[in-house]
Amino acid sequence: MTVEEAELDSARESERDENDQRGCSWKGHAHAGSVLRVSERVKTAERDVLDTRDVGRSVSVHMENHVYDFSAGAELGRELLGGKGAGLAEMTAIGIPVPAGFTVTTAACIEYVQNGRKLPPGLEEEIAAHLKGLEETAGKRFGDAQDPLLVSVRSGAAVSMPGMMDTILNLGLNDESVEGLARATGNERFAWDAYRRLVQMYGNVVDGVDAHAFEQALAALKESRRVHDDVDLRADDLRELVERFKEIYRDGTGSDFPQDPRVQLERAVRAVFDSWETPRAQVYRRANGIPDDLGTAVNVVQMVFGNKGEDSGTGVAFTRNPSTGEQGIWGEFLTNAQGEDVVAGIRTPLPITEMKDRLPEAFEQLVDTMRRLEERYREMQDIEFTVEEGKLYLLQTRSGKRTAQAALKIAVDMVEEGLISREEAVARIDPKQLDQLLHPMIDPEAHYEAAAKGLNASPGAATGKVVLDADTAEERGKAGEDVILVRWETNPDDIHGLLEARGILTAQGGMTSHAAVVARGMGKPCVAGCEGLSIDLEGRKISLDGREVAEDEVITIDGGTGEVIVGEVELVPPQINEDFQRLLGWADDARRLKVRANADTPQDAVKAREFGAEGIGLCRTEHMFMAEDRLPIVRAMIMASGEDERRETLEKLLPYQQEDFEGIFEAMAGLPVTIRLLDPPLHEFLPPLAEAESPEMARRIRALREANPMLGTRGCRLGLLYPEIYEMQVRAIVRAAAAVEGRTGAAPLVEIMHPLVAFGEELHRLRELTVRTAAEVAEVDYLCGTMIELPRACVRADEIAEHADFFSFGTNDLTQTTLGFSRDDAEGKFLTHYLDERILNENPFETLDLSGVGDLMQIAVERARSVKPDIKLGICGEHGGDPASVAFCHDLGLDYVSCSPYRVPLARLAAAQATLKEAGVGEVQVGG
Repeated sequence: MTVEEAELDSARESERDENDQRGCSWKGHAHAGSVLRVSERVKTAERDVLDTRDVGRSVSVHMENHVYDFSAGAELGRELLGGKGAGLAEMTAIGIPVPAGFTVTTAACIEYVQNGRKLPPGLEEEIAAHLKGLEETAGKRFGDAQDPLLVSVRSGAAVSMPGMMDTILNLGLNDESVEGLARATGNERFAWDAYRRLVQMYGNVVDGVDAHAFEQALAALKESRRVHDDVDLRADDLRELVERFKEIYRDGTGSDFPQDPRVQLERAVRAVFDSWETPRAQVYRRANGIPDDLGTAVNVVQMVFGNKGEDSGTGVAFTRNPSTGEQGIWGEFLTNAQGEDVVAGIRTPLPITEMKDRLPEAFEQLVDTMRRLEERYREMQDIEFTVEEGKLYLLQTRSGKRTAQAALKIAVDMVEEGLISREEAVARIDPKQLDQLLHPMIDPEAHYEAAAKGLNASPGAATGKVVLDADTAEERGKAGEDVILVRWETNPDDIHGLLEARGILTAQGGMTSHAAVVARGMGKPCVAGCEGLSIDLEGRKISLDGREVAEDEVITIDGGTGEVIVGEVELVPPQINEDFQRLLGWADDARRLKVRANADTPQDAVKAREFGAEGIGLCRTEHMFMAEDRLPIVRAMIMASGEDERRETLEKLLPYQQEDFEGIFEAMAGLPVTIRLLDPPLHEFLPPLAEAESPEMARRIRALREANPMLGTRGCRLGLLYPEIYEMQVRAIVRAAAAVEGRTGAAPLVEIMHPLVAFGEELHRLRELTVRTAAEVAEVDYLCGTMIELPRACVRADEIAEHADFFSFGTNDLTQTTLGFSRDDAEGKFLTHYLDERILNENPFETLDLSGVGDLMQIAVERARSVKPDIKLGICGEHGGDPASVAFCHDLGLDYVSCSPYRVPLARLAAAQATLKEAGVGEVQVGG
């Protein structure tokens, strides 16, 4: 392999960049929930990973040039060229038929934004020089009145941002050259169709003219001509439409449509740069953790035309089914069309297999090219193509976006096919994507009647109230309501509503429409192209095959079947399939970090074990106290007049505790179980003062009231004030362990954890209580440790470790006490503002604050192991199920993470990927 080939091969796992909006041949086929790791600066966002050589090379050339031809830029990498530009350059280098063109780099965009929307010095001259080269390659002149060179101007960031930025097609036409184009091609209709598309896209993208004004004019013309589709309009009709579009442009801007092609090009480049800063792009970046300082490249590409007649067309194809992962070409296409016709729902696309009959030679070439690309990249490819008068051109290839089900099947199948290793298969699955397989589905036993049916665009099922606009979906979704966003078709401006909706239902659009692609990325169910759906926005209601449903009424959608049901239908958790189990088995072989579950009942423990948990990292005993048959006893204990009465009441509670512990120990036979003794303040078990059952209870409620209970009489402080409570719990634990060992012959692996310890002396005394009480009951093996959830406990971990067999980081409370945030108040008040304004990049209650909480954890680990090298260390906050936090725990050298049962599979995969990364076994690339 040559050096050049090796450099090209290094990009093979890179995902092709974002689909473009409106006039783009390809709107988004990308998942919304992905991560990019470009360098330390470019953190988690799309898990597209750039080759480190590309990053270094890109940085080294940033200041030399701002523009590169496709024929010369394959080795420069996507951070500089963007995903689309890098892909076009590489395809050019390996002989794939792509249109000629050049890329204006992301560095130029960054400089443009930083310099107050001023183009970098010399950029216009560089563009002009490369445009001249493009003219020589094409044998045509930009702006020529007789046979003009036309170009598209397309965005292309390093991170896929489907539909969030802008594109313009057919650039270079004007009133004079459109006539020349008609003569040169002998196709007057094609020329005027291209011109009307340019005026519409340019007007909307560059000058902000309302897109609906253009659409309404087109709809009115079709109605007056009594035709259904755009292709039924004649050349004279389109000539008339161009004049109407220019009037709309003039009304919207106060000036005529620009006739100088070079002015068009300069303003179009600016518009694409500006689209990086649009509200929708900023919302998308915030939602996906994409840095703001990456910028977008601009690709200037020679136009190839799918709208020249029935021997031309355009489409989207995948080398495997992006919904199921099944082998075989999959996609949609249209003859006599440009790309936006496929994705915008203007015309109903045809299955890609029909292309074999309509354009047989181009189809065979497409199939062969797709095979070559998949073998080269060793990944399922998403292809965007145009056929011009029988000749195939590829506009983009990238690792295709897919559902979690498809991602698993593709990874497993490619291992069996010998394309990738097991380690690579594990490395390229996004742990968060596995959530899709754990989402509810309609109960197979449920009886219901579908009111309408559309395309099964994204799997899973959801029930919620109908809402008809994205703003309402966002508002009510954030308020905790389950809503289904119902639209004619979504567009990128709906992103804020899509994020909050439980599911999406659209009347138009196909399997590659914006709604379908974004829903698949978010793991949300979507039914698209539902022909029986009509929407009455004024009346705030919809109709499903004639059945009216008002906004706020409940519907259920099944993204796996395409069915739409009026009313609520019972949903059940999905089953984990064989591909899921096999890949997680490979992950288990690779990882070092153990994965436990937080489980409070025997039922939770059983579910945790089903998901592969290797023990229980947190069993919260207070949850057992809240059961209906136990709460009265707990309240009587709290109301007791003294220790003797308290002990008497606790004896009644002990059998319940013992019964629960026995069930958990049996469910986790052979695996460790960490039981946290009572943590919350006692007032939480009493009713509000207004609901006090007696004057005595009211007095007790007042006596227990604290100004800040989170930092008050709770955790180990309860055990020291009322040792009889912890003594009862220890007796119940030891009795349960002895009983289970007696029945099964296997001794449970018991870990008794004292919460909220800040001082070594606290744990010293509570350890003595534990040892003394256990010895009075039975001889069983157990560990005694504490939950580390206070900053002082971290910095004095050495003194606490002297009395501990294990530490478990309670990162929920450790985050609160470190940041000074009350979680409920922060998330309900200012935290959203902090995230929107980028004061914080991530919610610290979802992903660990590495520079604050993470530093404290590192201090605790180092100091604890300085006095007790073999101390067991884990984490039991919800961060234990967050992939980025799991990776940090691996790097920190913890022994295990613990999370909710349904997040155990995610943690298993994330732990394996952390090990693989450390070993240098590939970089993580997720589902396209």
